[in-house]
Amino acid sequence: MKLTIIGFWAGYPKANEASTGYVLEHDGFRLLIDCGSAVLSKLQNFYQPEELDAVILSHYHADHIADIGALQHARLIQGFLGKQMNTLPIYAHDAHSYEFSKLTYKTITKGITYDPKAALKVGPFTVRFLLTKHPVTCYAMRFEVDGKALVYTADTSYIEEFVSFSEGAELLLSECNFYGNQDGSGAGHMNSFDAGKLATRANVKQLVLTHLPHYGELQQLVEEAKQHFSGQISLAHTGQVFEI
Repeated sequence: MKLTIIGFWAGYPKANEASTGYVLEHDGFRLLIDCGSAVLSKLQNFYQPEELDAVILSHYHADHIADIGALQHARLIQGFLGKQMNTLPIYAHDAHSYEFSKLTYKTITKGITYDPKAALKVGPFTVRFLLTKHPVTCYAMRFEVDGKALVYTADTSYIEEFVSFSEGAELLLSECNFYGNQDGSGAGHMNSFDAGKLATRANVKQLVLTHLPHYGELQQLVEEAKQHFSGQISLAHTGQVFEI
């Protein structure tokens, strides 16, 4: 598996950057995980919209889905220009039926409901889900292929179920919207101490902090997470690639 960070900011993108979006690739299959503000713009530095094979969404907050419409129109226009492509599947939960309905657009994209209680096969990936603790319905995801696993927490405050869900993952892509001395649980987010403790308890090999705050010195998040996790820790940044 190869993970490319497209966007990593919480809430809204900083200037010339993007909020949440990642591409997970294996054997030429390219899966976009979430598609927040400015993701389409940054994506084109690495992949073209018509090169995606599928999209999967954790929830319907704007910093995770704002560029779905832009992606749909990009593929529409590229079709007008002669590019041949299949209908792009967008996997998502249907707890919010109006938002889900917008995922299907002409023959360009088609919304497909995932069952969070069952494993989902998307290209080469087996995806499992965990309901997170967030103000809206949101699912964390565990992606597995060839005996390797990547866990994406999506948006959530700390819950005990994450330990078994993340167990032994090669990479934990963990939200980290608050500093260690802050309690983000009321907002449905984790802090740096939460991320570090989870990484240790789940015995993951590598921790990547994402969904980052817009204030403070971000390197402090790493130093705080290190107080609880002795493995490799990285701050997400655009264009960062992890081979798993």
